[in-house]
Amino acid sequence: MNDNGPLVTEPLFPPAGSPSTADEPLALSAAAEAPSLSLSTAVRPTVSEVRLSAFRIHRSAVFRLAPLTLIAGASGSGKSSVLQAYEALADLAGGAPLGEVFAAPESCVPEWAEADAQGRRGFRIGCTVDGPAGAVRLDLAVQAEPRLRIVGERLTCDGRTLLRTALRDPERPAVQAEWLTAGSVPVTRAPLPDDRLGTALLPLRVAGKTEGQLLVLAAAEQAVVALRSVFACDPRPWGMRRPVAVDDGRLRRTCENLAEVLHRTRDQCVRRHARLTAAARAGCRGEVAELAVEQLPDGMLRALLDRGPGRAATPVERLGEGELRFLALALVLLTGPGVLAMDRAAEIPDAYQSFTVLADGFDRALDARQARELVSLAAETAARGHVRLVGAVCDASFARGVEGVSVVDLVP
Repeated sequence: MNDNGPLVTEPLFPPAGSPSTADEPLALSAAAEAPSLSLSTAVRPTVSEVRLSAFRIHRSAVFRLAPLTLIAGASGSGKSSVLQAYEALADLAGGAPLGEVFAAPESCVPEWAEADAQGRRGFRIGCTVDGPAGAVRLDLAVQAEPRLRIVGERLTCDGRTLLRTALRDPERPAVQAEWLTAGSVPVTRAPLPDDRLGTALLPLRVAGKTEGQLLVLAAAEQAVVALRSVFACDPRPWGMRRPVAVDDGRLRRTCENLAEVLHRTRDQCVRRHARLTAAARAGCRGEVAELAVEQLPDGMLRALLDRGPGRAATPVERLGEGELRFLALALVLLTGPGVLAMDRAAEIPDAYQSFTVLADGFDRALDARQARELVSLAAETAARGHVRLVGAVCDASFARGVEGVSVVDLVP
């Protein structure tokens, strides 16, 4: 159960021009080691926790994530906010500017958050990433008003602060950053842009020559790899009913190009396509012999349900909304980063990344049977380590008792 906790009494962010949020020096303990994300490791970086210290309706909220986590609650309970914060961190880790990630930042500010003496209001989010470097925590303070900017960032690993930033001059579009060096100079200080995630910029700034620098790089790389391995999925049945053109064959987050991706899986992965057809039999009404694709005279592609010998195929435009959402989500779970339109860490092989699907409205338009079939499929793929899933649902009764499913119940 989510614990919203008491109102945070500390200021949302420190006054401009003040020292960084913690006064302790950045120091590397004598016993500290500097692990790296070498390709020989069997430990995949994974986001194990999302923190909403002050975000929308949440305060002091911590969400621990299993390989398959469903966040359940009534409308207005804040379940979508958890996925929004997770996706925002993923986008920032991929290098997206703050204004692109938060198009309406004022909506993220809690209603109870009062402006400070300088007229600023904002929000705080963060996460923990487990992996070969240890438990890496990333925390972010964002000013939404009067101007959108990052005013504080902290990267820690097993309790050691590796990077911290603070706003020193409100007139400059930069924050003052300091990161661990642990060499002849204990820390390195430099300005960083206030509209980018500093952690994602560290590989371009840190030389990696000292033990401290290697630790900073390992922790930053672990956080960025885990966060970038995310695909946010929101299938839109009305778009899936239209024929689509042949493009790059990568499934978009709306799944409107379902027919194009089915065409690709039929040609390139017969086994995966067969498993998808089996899933369609469980989630679609009537007999399903195969998921087929036809090319129309104008070159466009249309998906069909092959009903078997002697029976007319059913175009997907005739399917119900729940059937189409079921097919789209099953396709996402049974494919992978190479088939999905996502900004993954291409320099790291897929075998060493933990791919995560974010599915808001996971149970939307599905009946109980479809929802249970889909969550069972998700549990199966998660158990093999292929896919992690964080989904938001209104009622998780269909998933209770399914092995491998963790349910977090929200109370408005």
